[in-house]
Amino acid sequence: MTKHRYLPMTDQDQKEMLDAIGVSTIDELFSDIPKSVRFQGEYKIKPAKSEPALIKELTKLAGKNADAKRYASFLGAGVYDHYQPIIVDHVISRSEFYTAYTPYQPEISQGELQAIFEFQTMICELTGMDVANSSMYDGGTALAEAAMLSSGHTKRKKILISSTVHPESRDVVTSYAKGQRVEVVEIPHHDGVTDLAALQELISDDIAGVVVQYPNFFGRIEPLKDIEKIVHEQKAMFIVSSNPLALGALTPPGKLGADIVTGDAQPFGIPAAFGGPHCGYFAVTNKLMRKVPGRLVGQTVDEDGKRGFVLTLQAREQHIRRDKATSNICSNQALNALAASVAMTALGKKGVKEMAVQNIQKAHYAKKALQAKGIEVVFEGPSFNEFVIKLPASYREINDRLFAKDIIGGYHLGLTYPELQDHMLVAVTELRTKEEIAAFVQELGDSHE
Repeated sequence: MTKHRYLPMTDQDQKEMLDAIGVSTIDELFSDIPKSVRFQGEYKIKPAKSEPALIKELTKLAGKNADAKRYASFLGAGVYDHYQPIIVDHVISRSEFYTAYTPYQPEISQGELQAIFEFQTMICELTGMDVANSSMYDGGTALAEAAMLSSGHTKRKKILISSTVHPESRDVVTSYAKGQRVEVVEIPHHDGVTDLAALQELISDDIAGVVVQYPNFFGRIEPLKDIEKIVHEQKAMFIVSSNPLALGALTPPGKLGADIVTGDAQPFGIPAAFGGPHCGYFAVTNKLMRKVPGRLVGQTVDEDGKRGFVLTLQAREQHIRRDKATSNICSNQALNALAASVAMTALGKKGVKEMAVQNIQKAHYAKKALQAKGIEVVFEGPSFNEFVIKLPASYREINDRLFAKDIIGGYHLGLTYPELQDHMLVAVTELRTKEEIAAFVQELGDSHE
């Protein structure tokens, strides 16, 4: 465990601060606030401990966390247990990157700017898009920004979003839309993919954009070509949320007519970290370049003709366009974007493809092994590294059995899809071994019998 300086608040510290302010007591400090609205009781907080005792207690609490270092994890649903090249931590721990802030001054920020430029380039190559920004907070907010961009660009106030998009991302889109007075309508799914007949009925000339996920939340591969045709017939914008690792094997959305592609770079060198922070990406066609939220880094030359990098475009930031801006995003996840860049560079084009293919093959292997044990696989069809199974017993019972065998089970779909109670979303990444898959299958098979 990394030891940090422990800085307690002593009575002397308190007295010196009160003297500097010009008051004698804490109560005097808050005298302008009426007593009737002040909290009069004692907070239910444990009494202060010494530094050694505090570290011991926090270490004990941290030890209760079930992590992928000690358990075989089959839990995905947007955050995945992937191979992280050891060089990632080495590079991002260098002080010039670890402590870097927004690179406003290019003359002292060339390393940071080049790292962001490389990230943008690799995202464009993976997605098949023309332009990518320097990153977003995470995949969910990136998708919401894309939906709002489509509304601002088309001057329309209605978004269609597939029910196969990550439930949390749908919630974020709905939250963003409320402030912009944009209506969000869900497209139902059929057999685990977007229902094209329902989309055809819902689409009209007042739709700003249509949002789908590829691979979708159930792990299925959406028919982007068919969806694109329906969307563009009504001059709506086609928005695709995509797992970037999957794009190492799948046809990029840009080649299938997407206008905006977003997602989370977490699969590349960024730990699960109990849900974040992660790193969203945002890529568009050239015609939307000036509507992209956040910032873009571009390549240029200095007065001596040497290659250099600068912040090229910040068209929608609040300090540039203020009341005309339709986005308040004015930062990025530079450190995590760097981690993703280092991971992608370490893997290389062949490595990314091999890693993606391993995910497909291992998930397919697990799926077939479960079916051989009599476990029903729901939504059969092309998928990436996730698939849905119908559980032979209650989710809690099965998860407890798995946990006792040092296995973290999949995502309980009943939490967000009431019609899928006791269904599990299983993720099988390249890190899952044949033995781990066999143990997982054995436990589920025993539950079935």
